[in-house]
Amino acid sequence: MPAHALKRSTLLTLCACVLVAQSMVAAVNLLIPQLASSGLHPSHTQILWTVDAYVIVFAGLLIPAGALGDRYGRKGALLCGLALFAAGATTSALAAGPAPLIAGRGVSGAGAALITPATMSILVRLAGPERRAQAMASWTLAIGLGGMAGNLGGGLAGQYLSWRALFAAMVPLAAVLAAAVAVTTPRTDRSAQGSPDPVGTLLLTAGLVAVLFGIIEGPGHGWTSARILTAFGVGALLVAAFTVHALRSRAPLFDPRVFRAAGLRASTLGLATGFFGLFALFFVNSQYLQEVKGFGPALTGVAIVPLIVGMALVPKFAARWSARPRPVVGTGLALIGVGLLAASTADAGTPYPLYACWLLVISAGTGLAMPALTLGVVVSLPPHRAGLGSGLGTSAREIGAALGVAVAGTVLAGHGGFASGMGPALRTVGAVVLLATALVVAGFRPAARRPAPTASGAPAVEEPAA
Repeated sequence: MPAHALKRSTLLTLCACVLVAQSMVAAVNLLIPQLASSGLHPSHTQILWTVDAYVIVFAGLLIPAGALGDRYGRKGALLCGLALFAAGATTSALAAGPAPLIAGRGVSGAGAALITPATMSILVRLAGPERRAQAMASWTLAIGLGGMAGNLGGGLAGQYLSWRALFAAMVPLAAVLAAAVAVTTPRTDRSAQGSPDPVGTLLLTAGLVAVLFGIIEGPGHGWTSARILTAFGVGALLVAAFTVHALRSRAPLFDPRVFRAAGLRASTLGLATGFFGLFALFFVNSQYLQEVKGFGPALTGVAIVPLIVGMALVPKFAARWSARPRPVVGTGLALIGVGLLAASTADAGTPYPLYACWLLVISAGTGLAMPALTLGVVVSLPPHRAGLGSGLGTSAREIGAALGVAVAGTVLAGHGGFASGMGPALRTVGAVVLLATALVVAGFRPAARRPAPTASGAPAVEEPAA
């Protein structure tokens, strides 16, 4: 596929798809008060599952969805994902009770799991090596803007519309995106390697879902409760079983030995670290602005807009330095950690402009680190496995995001109220980000030039030097 095959219309369409899919991770959080008082009369547990079903299914299916798109067609996977996303949104919008609402969220999450890796994989195949860094910067920006759009859209719907309107709006939007994909996006070569691995897919998906369940539900049930310990134990056993199966299989879903590549390990840890800090901030930010500062839902959605600035501007410069991941990633993740520590000093008397400055620091760090980390995953695998690479990277993002919310929620629960717990929560998260940053930077070894194995055991592309 020639490098000039990536047209601007294709790039914009694919970025719009991933933006919409990512937006629904955060949008429902700002609708919780309206859902709780709605005619559905959901219980507290049902509200939590309305929020979590999308994330659990989304993250749990990312790796299999990316690998299947590589094998059977990325454009087809993207169109199927948009159809599932719309079907789930329709189910949620028309729900007469909590169960259909939760089921619709799960179906939409399955659609998002097909959309996200397919978009990155198509970009990698069309962009070519010379435009790959710029394409990844745009894709990463779309991920970040999706979180912002989710907060803004959820806030506006919560204050001026209804929760049903948010889901209903996703249906025509998905249809428009599907039409745009059909017109602007060419089909790419499929991966000729391997055949379906239903056993591996089942083991890995079930294992990830069990681990995510434990992470998300841990703060509510207690980290040492029988339910959570069982979830983690089952998840660990299933992932171990997948590893044994994949090492013995002639055509595995993917070969776990890809993680021998230091660049891939460092990049996935870095992605998880960045989203760990970012989503902990999202979780705390909405409560701080509404409960402490007295902002309404719509104003709360608007008040996090400063996070867009760095994400929109910095990646354009970061793409130029993508060949030197160690200083770029280290600086970016460190800025996220420092910004969180600064935000931990906020209280009722903190002027919003000062708080916005701390958001800008976090934003700049995110815009600096994420393109290089995303590219680090991509170049650690051969181009025909780009869907798998996207699945691995996005799974790391979602697991990091779930951990960030869980850790912040756990620290908050250990204090008398939100006002007294916000500072310790953000300080804890910021400290973890800085510690993990040191591990990530150490993982980008300057002399690491040894090729990583592919899913078939063959050498992959060389890792970039730091």
